[in-house]
Amino acid sequence: MLVKFLDGTEKEFDTLRGSDLRGADLRGADLQGVELLLANLQEANLWGADLWEANLRGANLYGADLQGANLKWADLWEANLRGADLQGADLTGATFAPGWVISKGGEVIN
Repeated sequence: MLVKFLDGTEKEFDTLRGSDLRGADLRGADLQGVELLLANLQEANLWGADLWEANLRGANLYGADLQGANLKWADLWEANLRGADLQGADLTGATFAPGWVISKGGEVIN
């Protein structure tokens, strides 16, 4: 998979599992069911991305832009969502670690 980063560079990945995707520009990307286990998506732009049933278990989403993203049935267990913007994201059926709360404004509260 070819991934474009916000600084304009591009990089090819065989797998996204455990990949370093810091600052990746994945706006509107079709990532349905993709294995992103332990991936580093810090500050990534996932605005409007389709992450339906994606495995984001243990992923670092610190400061990621997930506005309007489809996270239906996504596995977010032990994912770092601190500072992530989830405003307008669809989290229907998504799984989280106990104690995580998403406010109406899309802010993650732990």
